[in-house]
Amino acid sequence: MLHHLGLFASDFQASRQFYVACLGTLEIVQGYETSDIAEFWRPEGDTPSLSLERAADDVTRGVHLAFAAPDRNHVDEFFQAAVEAGGRVRWTPRYWSEYLAYCAFVIDPDGNNIEAVHKEAG
Repeated sequence: MLHHLGLFASDFQASRQFYVACLGTLEIVQGYETSDIAEFWRPEGDTPSLSLERAADDVTRGVHLAFAAPDRNHVDEFFQAAVEAGGRVRWTPRYWSEYLAYCAFVIDPDGNNIEAVHKEAG
């Protein structure tokens, strides 16, 4: 359904470091970078992807992005890396019965709600 999403960052380097750290735990790599853009995708293909751009005017805030994790350990690693890279805790890793998923939520440097989710049976 989605080809790519884009976020505009107030502090490009801080946001880039955040996304490199937490997405790396989910086997999502930085595939492309200029001084103003960093693109993230899985090694086996460049779509879907996340584009992080230096904000010229408006900064992206309040967006919720959820990234698929292969298992609970990856969700835990995502959470730890995100917090260590400057993310703020929204919800610590736990099983959410209403979603049938093990999830963790952090707030990125610009206030976006970033999630790692591993779908499970109820």
